[in-house]
Amino acid sequence: MARLRAESFLLASTVVALLALNVLGSEKNHKYADKEQVSLWVNKVGPYNNPQETYNYYYLPFCKLNPKQRAEHSWGGLGEVLQGNELINSQLDIKYKEKLESTRICTMTLDERKADIFEDAIRRQYWFELFMDDLPVWGFVGELKKDDTGNETAYIYTSKRFDVAYNGDRIIQVNLTTADPVPVAPGAKLEFRYSVEWSATKTPFSRRFERYLDYTFFEHKIHWFSLVNSFMMVLFLTGLVAIILMRTLRKDYARYARSAADALDGALDAESLERDFGEESGWKLVHGDVFRPPRQLTLLAAAVGTGVQLVFLCLAVILLTIAGSFFEERGTILTCFIIAYTFTSFIGGYVSGGLYARHEGRHWIRTMLITASLFPGMCFAIAFALNTIAIFYHSLAAVPFAYIMAVLLLWGFISFPLCLIGTVIGRNWNSIPNYPCRVKRIPSPIPGKPWYLRPWAICAAGGLLPFGSIFIEMYFVFTSFWNYKVYYIYGFLLLVVLILCVVTVCVTIVGTYFLLNAENYHWQWTAFGMSASTSFYVFLYSVHYFLLKTKMTGFFQTCFYFGYTSMFCLGLALLCGAMGYMAAAAFVRTIYRNVKCD
Repeated sequence: MARLRAESFLLASTVVALLALNVLGSEKNHKYADKEQVSLWVNKVGPYNNPQETYNYYYLPFCKLNPKQRAEHSWGGLGEVLQGNELINSQLDIKYKEKLESTRICTMTLDERKADIFEDAIRRQYWFELFMDDLPVWGFVGELKKDDTGNETAYIYTSKRFDVAYNGDRIIQVNLTTADPVPVAPGAKLEFRYSVEWSATKTPFSRRFERYLDYTFFEHKIHWFSLVNSFMMVLFLTGLVAIILMRTLRKDYARYARSAADALDGALDAESLERDFGEESGWKLVHGDVFRPPRQLTLLAAAVGTGVQLVFLCLAVILLTIAGSFFEERGTILTCFIIAYTFTSFIGGYVSGGLYARHEGRHWIRTMLITASLFPGMCFAIAFALNTIAIFYHSLAAVPFAYIMAVLLLWGFISFPLCLIGTVIGRNWNSIPNYPCRVKRIPSPIPGKPWYLRPWAICAAGGLLPFGSIFIEMYFVFTSFWNYKVYYIYGFLLLVVLILCVVTVCVTIVGTYFLLNAENYHWQWTAFGMSASTSFYVFLYSVHYFLLKTKMTGFFQTCFYFGYTSMFCLGLALLCGAMGYMAAAAFVRTIYRNVKCD
């Protein structure tokens, strides 16, 4: 009974923590009275070129103001911890609007071990992150200086100056200046000091985060040009698809109707009728097989259901971020993503269950289980491997066990039941096939075609145009994630996602038409793969970005880079693949409605 109460308490506390997002105690309202204590939180340190290789601030042998005092932690929301944040109170005596001259923090004498640690950190360009009133400040641990002989010596900064701007009872801006470098060597005596300056400003509280946004980078003319270029490509592509398909299909329908009428009247012999059907009308010859259940129906249904869920998930997160400016809070976007995925599991189950039932699948429980665990399972496997590496390196990127359990509880008690409910409803409300053509008992043979009309070639070519519509935005997304820039242009991102959807739909429809015209009725997996191949090109671009646009080094950072990129590409493959399949299914159903299938 006690165990049951403990588990219930853990689940309740987890949900409350998730809904609370990022709560920092009394600092949440960001209001201070004169001479009220202002907390300075130390967060993490790490090599500048490896953004995910971060460690606790005291991983470096910094001395503390009061080493005997128990460290006070500030635990935020789930997303903040998953992003590798661990805030510890610095114990510095900072009071609101009270100027503080240079004050000693602590003194220490470097032994050989500490000197080696500091020297290695300075040579690897270690930086640190602090927070005051939820505002981040950064600084380098030290610098390298060359003497007259060209030898480099590591110097550590021993003083920090905080310049704090305020407006009324709110902190608006925090600047950090590091100074007083001291050479690092065994036996060196270090005295760490800090000072605080306060100044009034007229900047409103609502605009205090703008200084962290790089307008010159994200709103460059190239970014606008790429968006306009992608939009023009969408107009051109949709117009081209409409013209080609409408004219071609109209011609096919007219020839089919004329040939059928003439055949009934005896005006055409069998050879002429076969010739008319064979010229530019190969798709009509497979009407008895085109609605045949696809191979690996269980996996396809689960992949399509998960992909549709990810479409709604991405749109929801982007819209919520635009409305709420979630990028201003640590880990809020990631927390929103996890919670939104949990509650959109109903959509995945509904689409998957309906698709599986329409093809008369019998193992719907297996399909539901795969749908509920497909994307989370792949991500968890990658995250588990990365977490093991992070634990071995003693990095902050290692997720505590309690938060891993919180994610599993969300999946087990909310996401999984919603997927089950969605599957049951989808099987009952969305399971009527209603196909315009009956399926023949014996499958027709698929004739041999040139290599460029084979499914693998169509799939490989299908992802090029969708990737071309987003690859400029991929540069900005990758740069913001891997190079310390805050991504805030979610309006741009929404337009790019919509453009990606339109281009993917158009390309998949054209590819499906070519495949059917080649008398290949296995269009389901081809349509999915044609769209999903976009993620393959994104992964290739990520390799290019890693080699030429970053200076990342080491096993740790390489694993995290390609691990996170693999998660992103897997999600993109499911998302695009589902859109492509749904578009192809609607297209196939539409064109065969106008064909006599008896």
